[in-house]
Amino acid sequence: MPIKIITDSGSDLPLEYVEKYGVTIVHLPVHFGDELMPENTSTTDFYAKMVNSKELPTTASPSPQSFLEKFKEVEAGTDIMVICMSSNISSTYQTAMIAKEMYEEEGFPNAIEIIDSKRFSGGLSLIVATAARLSLTCSSMAELKEMVLTQIRETTAYFTLDTLENVIKGGRLNRLSGAVASVLNIKLLLKISDEGIVEVVEKTRGLPKALNHLLAKLDEKSFDYEKAAIAIVHSNCEKLALEIKGRILEKHPFKEIVFSSMGSVMGTYAGEGGIGVAF
Repeated sequence: MPIKIITDSGSDLPLEYVEKYGVTIVHLPVHFGDELMPENTSTTDFYAKMVNSKELPTTASPSPQSFLEKFKEVEAGTDIMVICMSSNISSTYQTAMIAKEMYEEEGFPNAIEIIDSKRFSGGLSLIVATAARLSLTCSSMAELKEMVLTQIRETTAYFTLDTLENVIKGGRLNRLSGAVASVLNIKLLLKISDEGIVEVVEKTRGLPKALNHLLAKLDEKSFDYEKAAIAIVHSNCEKLALEIKGRILEKHPFKEIVFSSMGSVMGTYAGEGGIGVAF
């Protein structure tokens, strides 16, 4: 039985994967003041608008109706797997669960699985890309779910930011400690924990050293390069991200690289110049 993969825009899934595997994206609303940003806004336009805006954009979870509409578009006889960003940073997972109940109450026949990835951005894009690929060959929804849950348990994600301004304004980091770090040019190496929240791993002076520490994390894990994949995400700094990609491949010849720019949801908090890897 075919399986439809659905995720949210917090995944930063590259367009090539959306098109190749027919993945559906449910968009989180992003507002600049009272203005709702169009879903098809390019990442370039988003960052330009954010830089010129006096206040940070705001994000919200999709409505259950947004998920329900996507569920109803799936043809009968196709199971649906929804892989959401961490429930500990967004209520997107909860709204997807509500939509599932609404879908079932209306009598639609397709089976739906809602999975909390405990990840976001690169970590989630890696999980979704893997799920989409596996969905073409797995024998059942139950088999795919078990493989996806295994992928979630095994996926590690790190990132570092060039500026702490957005993450402080967005309430994701203590304002005082963040201000001190900014003055001293301290960069934070951050990790997405097993619970799906952001935790500080290390503090370094300057972005180059932070990136070196980030890349060193790959050396702590062994890989089967014939099968292994890695995700690399950046917040409007593609040149730097491509340099990081090259440095990674020199030591770690991954078979697949999921490369993307952080969209408006993650970019709101990361600001420009952020780099993340998930493996």
